[in-house]
Amino acid sequence: MAIVSSLAGLCLAAIISAFVFRYSSSYSVSGVRIPLGSKLPRGPKGVPILGNLPQVPLTHSWLKFKEWAGQYGPLYSLSLAGNRHVVVSTERIANDLLRGRGNIYSSRPYLPMSSGLLSHNLRPVLLPYNDLWRKGRKLMHSLASESVAPAYEPVQLRESFRLLKDLLADPNNYETWFERLSAGVVLQLAYGKTVETGDEPIVRDILEVVHTLERVISPGAYLVDTFPALMWLPKWLAPFKREGDRLHKRELNLFRKNIEDVRAEIANGDQTPSFCRSWLEKEPSFGLNTDEAAYVIGTMFEAGAGTTAAALMSFMLAMVHHPEWQRRLQQEIDAVVGNSRLPNFDDIPRLPTVRAIVKETLRWRPVTAGGVPHQLIKDDVYEGVFLPAGTSIHPNQWAIHRDPSLYPDPENFRPERWLEPSWPTYREPLTQFPNLQNFSAFGFGRRICPGQAIAERSLNIAAARVGWGCTVSKMKGVEVPLYDYTAGLNVQPKRFLFELEARGDHIMRLLRENV
Repeated sequence: MAIVSSLAGLCLAAIISAFVFRYSSSYSVSGVRIPLGSKLPRGPKGVPILGNLPQVPLTHSWLKFKEWAGQYGPLYSLSLAGNRHVVVSTERIANDLLRGRGNIYSSRPYLPMSSGLLSHNLRPVLLPYNDLWRKGRKLMHSLASESVAPAYEPVQLRESFRLLKDLLADPNNYETWFERLSAGVVLQLAYGKTVETGDEPIVRDILEVVHTLERVISPGAYLVDTFPALMWLPKWLAPFKREGDRLHKRELNLFRKNIEDVRAEIANGDQTPSFCRSWLEKEPSFGLNTDEAAYVIGTMFEAGAGTTAAALMSFMLAMVHHPEWQRRLQQEIDAVVGNSRLPNFDDIPRLPTVRAIVKETLRWRPVTAGGVPHQLIKDDVYEGVFLPAGTSIHPNQWAIHRDPSLYPDPENFRPERWLEPSWPTYREPLTQFPNLQNFSAFGFGRRICPGQAIAERSLNIAAARVGWGCTVSKMKGVEVPLYDYTAGLNVQPKRFLFELEARGDHIMRLLRENV
């Protein structure tokens, strides 16, 4: 009995010790148990039930998020109808969390409309950090990594040549030409299909899918993303469910058809290389069924088509507003390339000003300005700030790219920050830097854009060739706003007017001779 009593006493002591340890090492705020020595991030005060939701603008929310960062610091919290969100506003913190602790910061919040109804949990960019995402990422890496990207340069040379030729012939249609460049490169790479006009049904259909996703995923676009309980409504009371079904069927049928077209072409002896063909030839090794692979390949087109075109439109905006940098770009190209041929990829290492202007364009006017949220899957403490599991982490690119400690004079277009040793972002040698590898404009950590190496080549060669062949300038009497951008997840400058002319008769002659 004495032994039993002693064991019972020891067990009771252990239980009491564990209880005391647990509740002395943490405290509770608003139902959240916080480890001692840490605190919840600060943030703007909200209203009952809705929290900060009424304070968040429906469009260009990143501007408000940056304003709040000035008040509450680079890591602050929001409550959106009871859902915890933390906004990250510096590159250092974003890299520390999303890259350095990627094993717990690489998931995605579930959005009922875009993740579920539109994508049926198949779209890689919206998937949680799970096995399906990893399988899709493996396929993406095999198709678009830095090691294989040079193989796609001939396609990019062809499309950038057509861009320059048509931009000079019809500058008013610049949006079409930039979209065709982007679509032409990615469609050729994804499915082996050549784009001639940019008005082909497949191009229009896929661009419509791209723009639909950008609309549907935009913060505040659908009430069900804020109040998931609305998913319990029957379909006849939930028009968003009927819309989601219709949009999902449209994009899934399109992605399936593109794969089946390539499958049929292979059966007929066609040898055109493509992402789709590579998957079909090694299908068992990737562990993806047809619909899963269809979304991986189809959404690689999504990622490349809209964003590259948007960045090039911002490049044109920068050149209109900063003719001094256009002159510096042209002087460099003239010194390296001359006037007897077009720039090519062998020239890019000797064109640091071209690369600096491209990189500064992405910093100055980020395409995904608000960033794509990550989700934390495990409680974490960062520099004394407690971040509970389930929190949505928003890397606000607009603010990150305007951190004055890393980017002095952040509001102004200053490509010299990448070219001169006096700036904190300068790196050498200039034959290699600046470049876009792991640049924050492409995201962070394990969710960084897998096609960044392809995008970098498209942007560099397009900027070099447009700078070599064209001079753009303000149209007399027409004011061009510095920031008048579309709404949505990915943004671009609204249509603006400018003058454009060839830099000499030799330009038109060379374009005719190289047809």
